[in-house]
Amino acid sequence: MLCLLPRRHFLAMLTAGAPDLAPGLGGRGCVLRNGQLVTEWGDQALRRDVLSSAKPVMTTLLFFAIQERKLRSLDTRLADYGWELAPKDRSMTFAHLTSMTSGYGRPEAPGTAWAYNDYADNLYQKTLYDRLFQQPPEEVGARLANALGLQDGLAFRATNRRLSTSVRDFARIAQFWLDRGQWQGRQILPERLFRRYCRPQTPRDLPHTRQAETDDYLKLGTFGGGSDHFTEFGAGIYGGNWWFNSTGRLHPKSITWPAAPKDTFMSIGAGGNCAVMIPSQKTVLVAMGANWGKLEPGNPAWLTNQHLQTLLREPVRG
Repeated sequence: MLCLLPRRHFLAMLTAGAPDLAPGLGGRGCVLRNGQLVTEWGDQALRRDVLSSAKPVMTTLLFFAIQERKLRSLDTRLADYGWELAPKDRSMTFAHLTSMTSGYGRPEAPGTAWAYNDYADNLYQKTLYDRLFQQPPEEVGARLANALGLQDGLAFRATNRRLSTSVRDFARIAQFWLDRGQWQGRQILPERLFRRYCRPQTPRDLPHTRQAETDDYLKLGTFGGGSDHFTEFGAGIYGGNWWFNSTGRLHPKSITWPAAPKDTFMSIGAGGNCAVMIPSQKTVLVAMGANWGKLEPGNPAWLTNQHLQTLLREPVRG
């Protein structure tokens, strides 16, 4: 349960690490412990594009589609929804899209290579809204907004349906994932979906895509970036559009965030729009427009790892 406490109660609940955390991250953000707001900084209601942190929200909406029997499972093939996919892509599933292994626009077949692929994400969103739900994204997103009582709501850009939301609303979404689909004592979405997909979905030894021009043969355009951009990290630590605290192909001897518990997972959006969930510590951290540092999984000096160390300086209280 997420309890938004009056400001006068904040000081009594601050963790020891919080005063250092906010200046280090900057931007705007908040921390939840045991589902309760313990500290905040910046404008909590400001609604801005969260960039790639929108991707796990799309995964959440896929879960609603499964609950409503519009989708059998994430292993369902996209070809079932009328796309004229190239022969090499006909085995592509929703699970491939949520794990950045779809192969769309790349030379490899689905499931055979990692590529952080925003052309595939445009295929993802078009299938989700136009062919699966057959509703505008605002109507689809209302399922999640209404279930969690979002205060500022979800807005979608007209061109590529990228998501804008506020810190406090994204914190509710993060808490919803930490609690495996439960909200205020009610199981809103099946827990089995969170158990299956809230873990790495990409094999640790999965190779990176080969160098090649993007083949956007469906003429979809991009969600924002290239078909192979942002990072080569991902094999072993990505799935369900989240990043996980595990070893990966490029850091086989060190977990993603060495200072954090192994059950930590995170959304990463450009421009410093990120959310961290730590189930064992009953802790959520959301910071947008913040300084998380350059992506360096496995490196203790990575600024994100240092922020998590600060966050965890004070143990959670029951």
